[in-house]
Amino acid sequence: MPVHSPQGTQDTDVVVVGAGPVGLLLAGDLCAHGARVVVVEQLTKPMTESRASTLHARTMELLAERGVLDRLGPLPDGGPGHFGGIRLDLAEGDPDHPHAGQWKCPQIRLESVLQEWAVEQGARILRGRRLADLGDLGDRVLIGTAPPDAASGIPADIPAGRPQELSASYVVGCDGWRSTVRRLAGFEFAGRDATREMLRADVAGIDIPGRRFERLPAGLATSHRWPDGSTRVMVHVFGAEPGNRADEPDFDEIVRAWAEVTGEDIGHGRPLWLNAFDNTARQATRYRRGRVLLAGDAAHAQMPVGGQALNLGLQDAAALGGYLSAQLHGPAGRDAAAPGARAAGDALDGYHLERHPLGAATLTNIRAQSELLLAGHEVEPLRELFADLMQLGSVRRRLARMISGLGPPPTSATPATTSTTPMTTSKDGIPTMGKLANKTALVTGSSRGIGRATAQRLAAEGALVAVHYASNEEAARETVELIEKDGGRAFPVRAELGVPGDVHELFLGLERGLKERTGSATLDIVVNNAAVTTPAGVMPEDVTPEEFERLFAVNAKAPFFIVQRALSLLSDGGRIINISSGLTRCANPDQVAYSMTKGAIEQITLHFARHLAPRGITVNSVAPGITDNGGPVFDIPEAVEQMAQLSAFKRVGKAVDVADVVAFLATHEARWITGSFVDASGGTLLG
Repeated sequence: MPVHSPQGTQDTDVVVVGAGPVGLLLAGDLCAHGARVVVVEQLTKPMTESRASTLHARTMELLAERGVLDRLGPLPDGGPGHFGGIRLDLAEGDPDHPHAGQWKCPQIRLESVLQEWAVEQGARILRGRRLADLGDLGDRVLIGTAPPDAASGIPADIPAGRPQELSASYVVGCDGWRSTVRRLAGFEFAGRDATREMLRADVAGIDIPGRRFERLPAGLATSHRWPDGSTRVMVHVFGAEPGNRADEPDFDEIVRAWAEVTGEDIGHGRPLWLNAFDNTARQATRYRRGRVLLAGDAAHAQMPVGGQALNLGLQDAAALGGYLSAQLHGPAGRDAAAPGARAAGDALDGYHLERHPLGAATLTNIRAQSELLLAGHEVEPLRELFADLMQLGSVRRRLARMISGLGPPPTSATPATTSTTPMTTSKDGIPTMGKLANKTALVTGSSRGIGRATAQRLAAEGALVAVHYASNEEAARETVELIEKDGGRAFPVRAELGVPGDVHELFLGLERGLKERTGSATLDIVVNNAAVTTPAGVMPEDVTPEEFERLFAVNAKAPFFIVQRALSLLSDGGRIINISSGLTRCANPDQVAYSMTKGAIEQITLHFARHLAPRGITVNSVAPGITDNGGPVFDIPEAVEQMAQLSAFKRVGKAVDVADVVAFLATHEARWITGSFVDASGGTLLG
C-alpha cells in the first residue's frame, strides 16, 4: 500500500494513469511482482459501453498466463476476421495454437475482471481523480491530482482531506489517445491527422438486416445484433470530412448517415451509446521520457480495426510490466528478458526497443486497412487485386499472424548447400562465412563512390543493406544490382537530406524495407556517408549564408538526427560509423565551410560514443583523404599524379580502401574501438 510522507504526499512505486484494460493489466502485473501501485482514474465508475470486443491469440495467451482467462469463462468464437473488410480467417495464422482465431469478449466484461484481479494483486484504484500536474524530479515523479473538471458533471469520490499529491518512482500513461500524461510530460506524438471518419452507435428497438462491411454506392455500412437485443451500427459516407469533435456525435447525425448509405430509417430506435472514430495515425516517437512511460492508446492512436488497438495496448502492458519489474526489483522480477532487453539498470529502454517497432508496424497495417475500407470507388481495383492475392495461403497466413500478434511466419531451415550468406575469401584463399551475417545496415549516400563501395563491402560480409539515395534512383538500383549479383541482399531507400522531414521520410522507407525482408525493423549498423560540398572550392569571403546552411543541413544536422532516430532501432552492440574528412586536420581555406561540417561529425562521434557505451554500441569516425569517387578530375592523368604525391603511398585512394576500414569497424573484432578518429587518408595527414 502507498506510504504517506510527513507532508501528506502518498509515496508509491508506480502510478498508473487510466483504469482501462491496459492500465489494469499493467497494475496487476506490477503488484504480482511486489510493486506498490496506485491507479488514478477520472471516471468514478467503470464505463458501461464496450468500444472493443475482440481478443486475438497472443492476448489470449497473456490472459491465460495470469489466470484471467479462466475468470472470464468460456468466450464465444469470433468467427473469421477480415483485412480491410476482405474476409480473413485468423485461425490460419497458426491452426495449432490453443487460441487460434479471434474471440469475443465485451470490453466492459474484460475491464471488470481485470479490475477484480488487479485489486487482488494489491493495486489501489483512486477513482474520481484527474491528473492535474506532473513533474519528473530526477529520482522521483511528483503527481498532482484534482477532482474532474466541473464541466464534466462527474463528482469526485475522494473524501475531503485525502492527499491530492502522489510521489512515485515511475508514472505510466495508460489514459488513451488524448493522454494527459503524454501532454504534460512533453512526448512528441508524430503522425497523420484524420482524413476519414466512421460513426457508430448501439441502438435498441430497431430491426435491420445484418451487414458485414457492406460497400454500397454512398458508403460503408456494418451492423450486428448484440445478445441483449440491441444493434451495433457503424457507417461511413464516402467523401465525408471527419468532424472536429469535442463530444460524441448526435444520434440524428448517425440516423442521417445510415439513411444516406443504406436507405433505412433507424430514427425510431433508442440510442444507448454514440461514438465516432477516424483514421488518425499517430505514435509517440519515444515510449519513455525519464521516469514517465506510455502504453496503449496513449503511445499510439489508430483506427480501431478488428480489435487491434485493444490487443496492441494489452500487449504493451504485458511487456512493460516485465521491464518495470526488472527495473524495480532486478532481473528476478522478469521471468525472461524480451528481445532488446538489457541489464536491469537499463531495463526500461528495452521496452521502447521492443514495442515501438511493433506499434509502428500495426499502425501501417491499420492505415492500409482504413484505405481499403473507407476509400471511395477509386479503391475498388486495389480491393480486387488484394482479394486475389489473399487467395494465396502464404499471404493469408502472414496477415493472420500479423493481426493475431504472433509475428511473421517461421521460415524453413535453409539447406546447407544453399546458404544465402555470401562467401568471402581469407588471405589464405580459404572461403569463410561473412562476418556480418544476419546483420542489417543503413548506408547513406550509397548510390556511388565511397557509399557504394561501403554498401557492397558490408553486403559481401552478409549484411542486408539499405542503399540510401537522394535523387539518382538509377544509380541506387545499380548499387543494389551489383550487390545482388555477388549474392548479397540490399534494397533502395530514397530521401533528400537537408530538407524538412528528411529523416522521417528516410526511416519510413528504411523500416518498411527491413520489415518486409526480416519481419522486424531492427538495425545493427549505421554509416553516415551522405554529404555535399562545393567541388571547385569557395574562399571564406565568398561563402554565402545559403551555401553555409545547405552544407550544415546535409553534412551535420541530418547525421545527428539520423543517429537520434536510429537509437530506438539499433540493437545493443550495434555500430555507428560517421564519414569525416582529412580536411579537419589540415588547412584548406577554400573548403572551410565543408571542413566545419566534418568537424561537427567528429563531435557527434565523440559524444555519442560516451552516451551509447553502456549499450555496447561503438561510434567511430573515418576520415578519407583524396579518394577517386568517379569525378571528372580523376580522368586527368596529370591531376591524378599531382594528387598522388600527397599520399605516403604515392597513389590516390580508391573507394574500396575506405570501405574496408568501415567494414572492419562494423565487425565484432572492432568492439573495443569507440570514439576514435580513424585516418583512412593513405598517410596524407603525415605531412
